[in-house]
Amino acid sequence: MRFTLLGCGVSCSNEAAAGKWLPRCSPCATYSASSRRCAEAEGRTNIRNAASISERPATAEDRAIPGHWEGDLSYGNATSQIATLVERQSRFVMLVKVASKDSEAVVDALIRHANKLPRELLKWLTWDRGSDMAGHHRFTVATDIEVYFCDPQHPSQRRSNENTNGLLRQYFPKDTDLSAYSDQAGRRSQAAQRTS
Repeated sequence: MRFTLLGCGVSCSNEAAAGKWLPRCSPCATYSASSRRCAEAEGRTNIRNAASISERPATAEDRAIPGHWEGDLSYGNATSQIATLVERQSRFVMLVKVASKDSEAVVDALIRHANKLPRELLKWLTWDRGSDMAGHHRFTVATDIEVYFCDPQHPSQRRSNENTNGLLRQYFPKDTDLSAYSDQAGRRSQAAQRTS
């Protein structure tokens, strides 16, 4: 029996999945009893009204104009995290201390930091599909900054941010209690990042 999963156009022959509604699915993924991980993971991180990275203005791709940012939530230990923001043209890095990993805390912290920058330096933000940015609409309303999301299972579409997160691990290894660092320490690591 073949059928198409609702909402994504992916054909599947798995009878066990018949009749299931999946909110979104990667067009390259197939759904089978042994490989539900893609669809289930997507269901956990489904973000409503998410604008795809493919809808991002072309000026973001050529890095000619400043103001296009990539962001992610980077974890220290189980209870501490920072948001990392990288400007695509200059590679300027901002580290934003975040109280918790829930969407409300992440969006509140990003709103506070976005309002510190001149409007022409923060035009668009690209994020992965983690639930930490599920409140993107509130962020856009508060800052007038559009948020675009990577395709499912493709966080590497934010290469500048992924590379920066890897380099920052030199200063903030996994399992580090990031809540112990002040904003001053974050600024010092940002300065070190710019010079390396």
